[in-house]
Amino acid sequence: MDRRLFLQSAVAGSALPLVLGEAFSALAAENTPVTSASSPSMKIVIAADPFALTLKDALLAHLKEKGHDVVDVGATKDKEIPYFDSAPVAAKMIQDGKAERAILLCGSGMGMSIVANRFKGVVAAVVESVFAARMCRTINNANALCLGSMIWGEWMAKEAVDVFLATKFTQGLEPIADFLKDAEKKVDAIRP
Repeated sequence: MDRRLFLQSAVAGSALPLVLGEAFSALAAENTPVTSASSPSMKIVIAADPFALTLKDALLAHLKEKGHDVVDVGATKDKEIPYFDSAPVAAKMIQDGKAERAILLCGSGMGMSIVANRFKGVVAAVVESVFAARMCRTINNANALCLGSMIWGEWMAKEAVDVFLATKFTQGLEPIADFLKDAEKKVDAIRP
């Protein structure tokens, strides 16, 4: 099947059973609420600029409650650190294998993403929905989630983080997994 048709059908939802047949029930299960059992404990780095400090603190507490090992390299109430200083620290932790994933926060999420994506091995995605948080993992194998505090409320940000951490690369899109894995290699090869 044509990849574009497959993805359009998958996103449309109503045509998904026709495309995937029995596999539809497995993908539909992906839309169930994420629980701590679906996301094993991970080493996570979190950073925020002063604009996103409140959201960062809420997500930091949430991640620790879920049992994750979290390192905070961002701004605090006592220390202002701009996005262009904290994102490199987080990105280097991903590069060095000191963190499996990063949660990066600023006003829009864009600044953190721009800086983090300058580092080889970091795939930072700005998302504005829980669905996009899932798809940046399943389609692009993103390892850094960037959220904007001007866009996200605390409750929905927690949902996005949970989905991001629980979703595996190609999950739910197994019929096009080979294409996605090949695309990941080709995109990584573009970086100088």
